[in-house]
Amino acid sequence: MSVRLDVPVLAGDLVRLEPLAMRHAPDLAEAAEEDRSSYDFTLVPRAHQMLDYLAAQLARDGLTPFAQVRLSDGKAVGCTGLWDPRKWPDRAGLRAIEIGFTWLAASAQGTGINAEAKLLLLSYAFDVLGVARVDLKTDARNHRCRRALERLGIPFEGVLRAWSMSWARGEEGKVRDSAMFAVVAEDWPTVKPVLQARLTAATSRSPAL
Repeated sequence: MSVRLDVPVLAGDLVRLEPLAMRHAPDLAEAAEEDRSSYDFTLVPRAHQMLDYLAAQLARDGLTPFAQVRLSDGKAVGCTGLWDPRKWPDRAGLRAIEIGFTWLAASAQGTGINAEAKLLLLSYAFDVLGVARVDLKTDARNHRCRRALERLGIPFEGVLRAWSMSWARGEEGKVRDSAMFAVVAEDWPTVKPVLQARLTAATSRSPAL
C-alpha cells in the first residue's frame, strides 16, 4: 500500500505549496467558482462540494496533496499533489512519482504560479527524493493542458488508450485516453532552466504578482 509523503511547505516567489487541510476550504470554494471554462476535463469541485472534495483528497491512498497559496494575497487558489509513489524493488527510496490532481483558479492561470509550482515539485522530487522519473498526465482531449505542459518544457511521451478514469462531465465511471508527459533524471538539468525562464517571463509581465 502507498503511503503519504512527509513533505514540508514548498515556497517560491509567487506561490507557497502547503499541505492541504480543511482550513483551505473557504478560499478554494471561492477559487473554484471563478470562470470554470478550463475545467472540462479536470476534477474541480463546485463550492458546495469542497468539504467533501478535501476529505476525499486527504483520504486518497498514495496522494500527498497541497494547496496552492498565492503569495500576493495569501489566498489558496488551487490544488496539486504528488501522487502514485513507486519504490525501487530492491532498495530503499522512491523510483518514480507523479504530479497530479492539479487545478488553479482562472485568476491564477497565466501568472507564473503553475510554472513555479511545477518547479518546486520537480525540484523536490529530483533533488530531495532522488527519483528517476516524474510523470504528468492529462486527458488526451485536454489540448489546453497539453500545450501548457509543452510550453514548460515537459517532454511528451505519447497517448495511452483507456488508461485513466475520465473526469469529464457526463463520463462518470468511464475511462479516457491519457496524454503522457514525463521528466526523467537525465532531462532535469535541461527542463529546470526552461521552467525558470517561463517563471521569469511571467513575473516580468506581472510585477505585482
